[in-house]
Amino acid sequence: MRLIFAGTPEFAALALRAIVAAGHDVALVLTQPDRAAGRGMKLRPSPVKIFAQTIGREVFQPPSLRDALAQERVGQAAAEVMVVAAYGLILPQAVLDLPALGCINIHASLLPRWRGAAPIQRAILAGDRQTGISIMQMEAGLDSGPVLLSEAVAIDDEDTAATLHDRLAAVGARLVVDTLARLPLVGQVQAASGVSYAKKIEKAEAVLDWDQPAAQLARQVRAFDPFPGAVCEIGGHVLKVWCARADAGSGVPGVVLAAGREGISVACGEGVLRILEVQKAGGRRLSVGEFLVGSGLAPGTECARLAG
Repeated sequence: MRLIFAGTPEFAALALRAIVAAGHDVALVLTQPDRAAGRGMKLRPSPVKIFAQTIGREVFQPPSLRDALAQERVGQAAAEVMVVAAYGLILPQAVLDLPALGCINIHASLLPRWRGAAPIQRAILAGDRQTGISIMQMEAGLDSGPVLLSEAVAIDDEDTAATLHDRLAAVGARLVVDTLARLPLVGQVQAASGVSYAKKIEKAEAVLDWDQPAAQLARQVRAFDPFPGAVCEIGGHVLKVWCARADAGSGVPGVVLAAGREGISVACGEGVLRILEVQKAGGRRLSVGEFLVGSGLAPGTECARLAG
């Protein structure tokens, strides 16, 4: 099948690899413009662009698809369908109408739950026990189109956004190839009930609020790994917290109850958060045992409240 692929991060690159491996004719690859990143703020191509160039596919990086010239370029590809995965740009109706079979999207949730930009993180934050992949026929609304195929994926107690992302990306790559082989498909209209929205993750959300239950803070740590990283202040150090567990117990929220190789236990609004892995600014990830070497931390220490 002759198609256009639109995507930007590694989640999308994995799908593009699977589509190419399945023998489809990828006439054009759309991805976002190169972005400045790293300490040197050098322009870096997206994972999708890197892969597309290694296999000799044409890459188009418009800043917007609302421009008539950009739409003309997309139309010249004469594709039967467009596959979209974490592209990051809005597709106007004029673009949605270009391929004969329309545009299909790989979305990392079981729609209509968690429509929007951050479905993986929001599912973990909410304590969901499962999520999944939905292959959706795109329309003008936000992730509101009919679902062509879907598959559930369990969320494990130890899952971070990174580990869940990788499993979902693999399922999405497999499921979109299955969908392409079966087109045209009649989609299932999304239920009017159960709609929720996964708004973009803001850095301010990363600050741990000790008045919250420990179970919620543990989910926050998992949901914000690898980005932006949960943040707190302990013993005068502003730290990113990469691994933590919710334990039973009680105390004044924000006060350290114990500190040793087995973890730093901080009282919360409900229960105790046991911190196991941290990172100082500019440093590497450390086990709590490594962090505590030369950083004495006595029980009763009160953690400063950081602004969100």
